[in-house]
Amino acid sequence: MACLNRITTGMDIHIDSSNNVSIRRQLTEQIIFLIATQRLKDGELLPSVRELARRLKVHHNTVSEAYQDLVQRKWLERRRGSRLAVLTREAQPEAATLDDLINRTITTARENGYSLQQLRERVRERLLSEPPDHLLVVEQDGGLRDLMREELRFAVKCTVDGCTREDLLANPGLAIGALAVTPHHAYRQVHAMFPKDRPVLPVRYALADEHLKTIRSLKKPSVIAVVSSSQLFLEVARSILAPAMGNRHELREIHLKSEAPAAARAADLIFCDSIAKKRTRLPRAIHYPLVSTESIQYVTTALESYRSP
Repeated sequence: MACLNRITTGMDIHIDSSNNVSIRRQLTEQIIFLIATQRLKDGELLPSVRELARRLKVHHNTVSEAYQDLVQRKWLERRRGSRLAVLTREAQPEAATLDDLINRTITTARENGYSLQQLRERVRERLLSEPPDHLLVVEQDGGLRDLMREELRFAVKCTVDGCTREDLLANPGLAIGALAVTPHHAYRQVHAMFPKDRPVLPVRYALADEHLKTIRSLKKPSVIAVVSSSQLFLEVARSILAPAMGNRHELREIHLKSEAPAAARAADLIFCDSIAKKRTRLPRAIHYPLVSTESIQYVTTALESYRSP
């Protein structure tokens, strides 16, 4: 008998001990997914090790090891006492009126020996600077970076480049004329690498609720294929889908860099990312976009605001 456990307060987590994905892996990847989709907010406290273990009916050592892994990978941070919280990535701006900001700037300029005329000329230069003419996706994983570029390029109809944080450090010129886009969980690291007059746009990954619901609605044991251009996408999907599949369904992972899309034809249900959607062209394929609709709209609106006279 499969053991399907779920925590319903604070975090939406499903654990299935009958699946070949380890319990620790299911727990770790689902917490990361909750953070990436912002169901767990910056600074939000997580249940204690024993509390989460009790709710999920798993061994407390498993929860402890998962938490330690997430701390080492900079997803969680320790607070006073023994509590863990989602790593705070974006500092909240202080509430201030425009006049407050101007007064503060004038005071700071004077304290540092600049005249009001110098301040005026510099502000004028900044205001007349050219708006960004392209997007720059900053993401460490090449596969996810390509997916974000594909989805943004389709939405904004402009050039969308991509790089890692290390690329930016080695070549700061990549930031010239670019409006940077990065996953919410990487905002703090990327934000410091761009000028303050052109803030980085954090985006959230899309939820998978409807896809999980589709799997749970299957009446018969089925073969479910996940088709992606990203190996990391496949690995995360495996853990996210595991609780809904249990040992009743078979998962087939198809990485487009090593297999043809046609390998998915025999599956009863097909999930594909945005790049796979264009290449697969199967009528039964269900599209899973990486970037949420709200985030796509956010980026589009921000880019248009720079383009507007």
